[in-house]
Amino acid sequence: MATTKDISKAPSAFMKAMQPDEALAAIVGGEPLPRTEVTKRIWDYIRAHELQDPNDKRTIVADDKLRPVFNGKDRVSMFEMTKLVNGHLK
Repeated sequence: MATTKDISKAPSAFMKAMQPDEALAAIVGGEPLPRTEVTKRIWDYIRAHELQDPNDKRTIVADDKLRPVFNGKDRVSMFEMTKLVNGHLK
């Protein structure tokens, strides 16, 4: 009889590697990545370039690389960012 330790779980949808399009690849790299890693790399980029609004850390200010990922918007909330980024993953 198999125990629960013997049964491997299928990876979650968040762990499935997805291909970033050209705009997103300029920030996170061109190789397929899980959504969790894409999010981590975007936040690393935002922090490294100090793109959080100093008065409201939930707001991201787009630079020239992020603007295409944000569909041309100059500022987005961190919650809207997730939705916009998902549109750039295949």
